[in-house]
Amino acid sequence: MAALLPELVSYLEGLPEPHILFDRQYRILAANAAYRRQFSPQTSVVGRTCYEVSHHFSVPCDQAGESCPLARSLESGQRERVLHLHHTPQGESYVDIELVPLRDATGEQAYFIEKMEPLRVAQGQPAAHGLIGRSAAFQRMLELVSRVGPSQASVLLLGESGTGKELVAQAVHEASPRAAGPLVVVDCASLPDTLFESELFGHERGAFTGANTSRPGLVEAASGGTLFLDEVGDIPLPMQVKLLRLLESGTYRRVGSTELRRTDVRVVAATHRDLKTMVRDGRFREDLYYRLSTFPIALPALRDRADDIPLLAAALLARVAPQRRITLSAGALELLGRYAFPGNVRELRNVLERASLLVDGATIEPVHVERALGTDALKTAPRGVAAESAAGSSAGSAGMSAALADDGSLRSVERAALLAQLKAHRGSRAELAKKLGISERSLYRKLRDIDPGSSA
Repeated sequence: MAALLPELVSYLEGLPEPHILFDRQYRILAANAAYRRQFSPQTSVVGRTCYEVSHHFSVPCDQAGESCPLARSLESGQRERVLHLHHTPQGESYVDIELVPLRDATGEQAYFIEKMEPLRVAQGQPAAHGLIGRSAAFQRMLELVSRVGPSQASVLLLGESGTGKELVAQAVHEASPRAAGPLVVVDCASLPDTLFESELFGHERGAFTGANTSRPGLVEAASGGTLFLDEVGDIPLPMQVKLLRLLESGTYRRVGSTELRRTDVRVVAATHRDLKTMVRDGRFREDLYYRLSTFPIALPALRDRADDIPLLAAALLARVAPQRRITLSAGALELLGRYAFPGNVRELRNVLERASLLVDGATIEPVHVERALGTDALKTAPRGVAAESAAGSSAGSAGMSAALADDGSLRSVERAALLAQLKAHRGSRAELAKKLGISERSLYRKLRDIDPGSSA
């Protein structure tokens, strides 16, 4: 193998993506020009270990809590792919790594080639745009995004309101070969049944009263790109069969036309609803469900990634108060980390915007967070288990305990927190929705989920 090394190094140099070659002891033997430009323009990495260069670890990744592609390759005997957070000259960035083992004359895995592609749709540090996080739950979700992005598979995003489903849809789009094409968003919950078909597929002149001209639909506008169907669980049943035809054949008809049109779209759908239950109840077509959920991705609630709150808070403060350099004290961050956040990241943004308006200086203290949450004494709970609602009432506490005793599910905890907020709130539903950091429509949906027979 040693005799082949110069030829191998020459081959690596000609590759456009960053590559390194290293041995079983993790020692880097060669790094191509693309790697040197992107990851180490000032310092040579040859002779150093990959885990020290990429992670600043003193031990291999699998001994430091990370997934090590070399260890996985030695176990599986084949190529492996992982998503890692690497140190770069621009700070810590997510990198998609593909490792290929090379065998010597005896058949033993002696060398390894690693290809590294930066995943530009997410950051492990505060950023002005895109997905932000470092927690294990966030990284599991992000790895799924990186795997499905380059494919043509339909994606179904599952998660509570406010978890960032549109941002994840954008990340899937930007990680795909369609990134140069359009990303068209369809808010299925806001479209009346009577307008849904014409908005999605377009209509011909005279198709209905008021249709004075022909008009293309959102499906046509998304051709060559991605069609994002937000809150797909709200699509009326009569429309579901037409959407299924689009997904299966790429064809559709405008309202008022018999002409079969063709479009080239990749569909990403999202919902906060339990579609399996809707299928069982006859409210959602089973064939459409399986067509949409080729590759499901569950988005973690903020309470399940509380370790990301400091990163998110820093980024969100820069967005809501760009002219002021506001920071959070350790005590303020501790309070935020213990709060349930039923409105998830959207609610966190609203809380931080309120806190930034309440503080006159440059540091948000616990008192500002308490006022922004609307409570004088925020109750505490262990991290990872939702805290008591901002209302902090004894009834809310009892409801929370009952929910946890019932089945321990986060969904029950969210219901208890929302009911406590509702019990303590004295204003309108619109004001409560604003306080929670969710839309009024989302609040009404959550209330209907708690009590399906309620008119909300």
